Parts: sequence; C-alpha cells; structure tokens
Amino acid sequence: MAKAGRPNDPRGQDRFLEERATYTVASAQPDLEAGVTAIRETVKVLKPKPGVYRMLDARGDVLYVGKARSLKARVANYTQIKALSGRLTRMVSQTRAMEIVTTNSEAEALLLEAQLIKRYRPPFNVLLRDDKSFPFILLRADHDFPRIMKHRGARKAKGEYYGPFASAGSVNTTINALQKLFLLRSCTDSFFSRRDRPCLLYQIKRCSAPCVGRIDEAGYKELVAEAKDFLSGKSGAVQAKIEKQMAKAADDLDFETAAILRDRLRAATFIQGSQAINASGVGDADIFALAAKGGQVGVQAFFIRGGQNWGHRAFFPSHTQDLEKDEVLSDVLLQFYEEVPPPRTILVDRELPEQDLVAQALSTAADHKVEISVPQRGTRRKLMSQAQRNAVEALDRRLAESGTRAKTLQELAEFLELESPPQRVEIYDNSHIQGDKALGAMVVAGPEGFEKGQYRKFNIKTAQTNDDFGMMREVMRRRFRNLAENPDGGEGRKNSHESVWPDLVLIDGGKGQMSSVRDTLEEMGIEDVPLIAIAKGPHHGREGREVFHFPDGREKMLPVNSPVLFQLQRWRDEVHRYAIGAHRQKRSRAITASPLDEIPGIGPARKRALLLHFGTAGKVRAAALDDLRRAPGISHAVAQQIYDFYHASG
Repeated sequence: MAKAGRPNDPRGQDRFLEERATYTVASAQPDLEAGVTAIRETVKVLKPKPGVYRMLDARGDVLYVGKARSLKARVANYTQIKALSGRLTRMVSQTRAMEIVTTNSEAEALLLEAQLIKRYRPPFNVLLRDDKSFPFILLRADHDFPRIMKHRGARKAKGEYYGPFASAGSVNTTINALQKLFLLRSCTDSFFSRRDRPCLLYQIKRCSAPCVGRIDEAGYKELVAEAKDFLSGKSGAVQAKIEKQMAKAADDLDFETAAILRDRLRAATFIQGSQAINASGVGDADIFALAAKGGQVGVQAFFIRGGQNWGHRAFFPSHTQDLEKDEVLSDVLLQFYEEVPPPRTILVDRELPEQDLVAQALSTAADHKVEISVPQRGTRRKLMSQAQRNAVEALDRRLAESGTRAKTLQELAEFLELESPPQRVEIYDNSHIQGDKALGAMVVAGPEGFEKGQYRKFNIKTAQTNDDFGMMREVMRRRFRNLAENPDGGEGRKNSHESVWPDLVLIDGGKGQMSSVRDTLEEMGIEDVPLIAIAKGPHHGREGREVFHFPDGREKMLPVNSPVLFQLQRWRDEVHRYAIGAHRQKRSRAITASPLDEIPGIGPARKRALLLHFGTAGKVRAAALDDLRRAPGISHAVAQQIYDFYHASG
C-alpha cells in the first residue's frame, strides 16, 4: 500500500492508493460470522502503520470510517466480539468488506477520517448535520479599491477572510455597520467601472464613492487599514482615532466632517453594543460546550474573533448512542473544522480523548499552532459557563420541538391513513410559463426537517406545452424508473435519493395531478407508495382551506388551526419556492445564452473575442472564412470549425 500525502493535498485521488482487502458478497442479511470472517481476511494483509479504514456492507456502502495508529491492531479488535458494544456488534454483522488507506502519521489519519465521514456520512459514525457552509466577511485584495462582501464556500478569492459568523443575518448586519463605519464599497467590479456619478449608498453615507473619485486611492487604503484593524480586534484604537479626528474637525469648525465622523463612531458603538458576550482579552477563540439529555446530545459553539462575539450556533450530532460524551465532542470538532479554518485557541468543557493528537491534526490543517484547553478561571471560564448554560437550554428546546414534531407526524399519519409516521416525504411541483422552460421539482423532508442535499430538478423533455398532467407523469416516471426495475435496490442506501423509497409522496395539485401520478405509478407496477395531493379549496383567497385528494377519489379537509395542516402547507410552500427559484434560474440562463454557445469548442474566452471583434452573433454567422481567421485569438482551425458550423451544406 502506498502512503498518503497530506489529506488536503489538491492532487485529489493521486494523494493516496486504496486497496480493497476483501470483496463484496451477495448476502445483505446481518451475519456476525460473515462479518468477522471478512475482517480477519483484511487483518492478514495489514501492517502496523497509521491509516484509515472503512467498513462496507454487502452493497458497498460505507458503514463506518475509523482511524488507527496501528491499522493491524485496531482492525483486529473488531474480531473480539465479546469485547464489543452492541452498536459495534451490529456494525460487524453488516460488514462484508473493508477499504484501507495508509497515511504518514496518525494526525493525517485523523484529518482524512474527518474528510471521509463528511463525504460518506456513515450510519455508525457521529455525524453533524450537513448544512450550508458558514458565512464569512471577505475584504478583497484584487482591486485598487477593495470591496467588502459576504462570502460562502471555498476561500479562493484573494483577500482577508473574517469569520465564521453564525448566520447570514449576523454577517449582513455587521457589513451594514462596517459600511457606515469605514465607507467601503460593496458593489461588483463591473458596476464600479460603469459609474459616472455616485450611487444611493453614497447618498446615505454608506460608501465613500471611490468609483467617481470622491476619495483618492490613498484615502481609501487608510479606510481599508482601519477596517482590518477593527476586524482584527483593535477596535479601541480605531475608535480613539476617529474620536480624535472628530474633535479636530469640530475645533476647525468643519462641522460637516465632524458629523460624518460622529456617524462612523456611532456605527462602531453599534457593532460593539451588539456583542451579547463580553469576550475582551480572549482574542481569536472558539468555545464548545456539550449537553446530553434524553438520549440526545447538543453542542453549543461561540465564535470569538479579535475579542468580539461573531455569533453562536447549536449543533445536534446524530448516531451518538453508546458513545462517551468526550468522544462525541472530539468527533464534532474534527468534522466542524473540516469546513471552517480553526482559530489558534479552542476552548472545550471537558478533556478530550487524544486531545494533543486532535490539536496536532488541526494545526496541520490550519498551518498554525492550535491549542485545545479546558478553561479554569477568569473570562474564559465565564464564557465557558455561558456556553454550557446555552447548550442545556438549546437541547431542552430541541427535545421539546422533537416531541411536538413527533406528535404532529403521528397525527399526520392518522389523517393520511398511514401505518406509521413518515420518515421520508417527497413533495413535487411543476413550474413554467405557458409551458416555456418547463421544470419539475422534488424536495425531501424527514423527521429533522428538509433534506436539502436530496432536492432534485427535472428538466421537462417529453410533455406537451402547458400540459401540467403530462409534466407530472414524466417526473414520476423518471423518479421511480430505477426503483420499479429493482424494487429491493433501495433498501439501506442513504447516499442517493434515487435508491430510497419514500414513505409519502405529496403532490402540489388537485384531482388531475393525483390521477396522473396514481396512473403512472400503477403502469410501472408501483402500488404501495402512499400518495396525497394538496390543492386550494373552493375559497382560494382564504388561507387554510386546502383540500386533500386521496388516490381513491376521496377528499378531506383539516381545521384551519391544525398543526398537521401547518406542516403540510410548509412542505407545499417549500417545493413551490424551490420550483419557482429553479425556473427563474433556467429563464435567466436562457436570456443570457448566445447562439455562439451552440458551436462545439467555443468557450467563454473565444466567444468574448468573437463578439468584441464582430459586434453581434449574427455578424459572426455571416462572416467569411477569411474574416473569421483575422479575429484575435481565433486560430485557422477554429475559424474553419465556426464557418463549417454555419455552412454545413457547403
């Protein structure tokens, strides 16, 4: 086996070599003896090296990802059945194969383990909910007049990143205040370059209008430097500087400048006043506290940057049964920092297993030293106490909400005549304008809320224009085609919605949509998927008068204050929102599309060169071959390709 390089090496699959020690067998039934045999076969080829192992079931799905200082010793432990917990015994009974990756060190194995858990989301690992990435504030550095903006996702743009923030709302509020404080631009570069007079943001004193020269480059750089100091924790020095400037302007009787500086000072005070947590002197730190109750675990995180509170977030990891709480917190940290760059200080409310190793792994990922500690006194201890209190309160709210949600789902099952509360609900809707750019949408909901990673869009291909029923039939055929051909193929598979049977299908529509879906599924031999359609009642203007259509033609209604009705409406509204948003994106792409997009081998750069040279796509089409060859950036071969595309007949 080849050793792995650093787990975050951009070379992708070339950074390590994976080898299967055993191969998948046909039986999918739990079999403890078969599982132990597969593991023993793997142990025979292992060496006492650090690395990561994956337990696979009979279908090849990942059951568990683990790391080890010595792969041979760690994996061999799974063959000692009497020493395993019930959870691990169940895992071994489903194991039919293993995949092994060796690494250069145990710290690298720890990082790779977190990456693979996030990628495969195995059912026997502690899992954080796979939610949207955390927002940051980005102060770009690729322009003479840097832009301040909200940022999510990979940090590829050149500039300074400040975060994470707990929510988009907290980022937007902070950016608005920072604009008032430092008058930095937030517009795009293209908007900036086209301006010949200041925009509204200048008029309301939230921008210094560098686009039209109301501030020179040196003055703007000074504002940028102040913003960096403020975001880095030097807010006191920045405020003192502004106060001195305001006093001087007042002494010089420059009351207009003094008023502007006064407004900036108020913005600084607002930002500091919005900090509900006093974290002065802490610097950059994340604080994690864990609470456990009723079989569930909650983790509260506070994000402190430059001594300022940038928000807090509660996490509720799953698959935590039979695990020690310190082990759960360790897993949470590793998965959390797979997405977010770790600060230099991480405060936790308990000692972690292999705490030094976790700190070493995070230091490797961050390229700076990371310290993990349990605060004992002073400001840090007070912050930890506050985090612990918030963790308990958040978990109590979660348990109360879960109880209410479970009760609502039970009542929903009774209303819809289901055997049990649905664990997976698929909601469908279509969106189009007179049949144009028609699109079907599916959203998925579970006991914990919407599963946004499993939403799906269907570009309507065969249905006739403006035929809602035909569109719904096409969507159903495409969604259930694979399941109809292989009815057992979906059991146990969680990585793809294509292979999972829904417990309920909810359709946004009335009798016609219900009939279309019912008949389509019956033609495919599918008769055991519960169906329900939700439509506006006879009084369309009155909220809550929805009518629910059953496959057998019956209709039911719910009281306007029913929690079940609210839940069904929420599901319907979400698919409606998703369908309209997807359709709007599709229309926008169509509006900006160019006839040149249809020419094979013509990318954005060549398309831009052609349009700049000829002016319009029509003139490109009408151009002679010699004219095409003279266009900048267009080779003779490409010119011939463009000419042949438009003159295929010769």
